[in-house]
Amino acid sequence: QVQLVESGGGSVQAGGSLRISCTVSGFALNGACAAWFRQAPGKQREGVAILGSMEREVYAEIVKGRFTISRDNGENILYLQMTNLTPEDTAMYYCAVPSERLTCPWDTKAYGDWGQGTQVTVTS
Repeated sequence: QVQLVESGGGSVQAGGSLRISCTVSGFALNGACAAWFRQAPGKQREGVAILGSMEREVYAEIVKGRFTISRDNGENILYLQMTNLTPEDTAMYYCAVPSERLTCPWDTKAYGDWGQGTQVTVTS
C-alpha cells in the first residue's frame, strides 16, 4: 500500500523560505515520477513541480526560479524547497505520484496516490 506523508509546512513572512517534505512508503521513488500540487481556498488544485523519471524537473511558470523539487532516493523522500515566498503561495501543498509511474502529466486525474497535505501560509 502506497502512503505519502507531507511535513514541514508552516507560516513564513513574505520573502522567506521553507522546505516541505513528502515521505513515501510502499514503493520506491527512485526512477518514478513524483509531483507537488497545491490548493488555495476557493481555487482548483494546481501543479507546482514535477520530478520525472530521468530526474527532469518541470515547474509551473508562477514558481519557476523560486521553487526546487528534489528527492532523496535512499530515504524515499520528496522535497520542495521554496524561496522568495509571496502571499499568493499560501495554500495546502500535496505530494502525489501518478498511477502510471513513469508518466509525468500536470493533470491531477492522472495521480492516484496523494498525501494528506501540509499547509503553507505566507504573511505580508
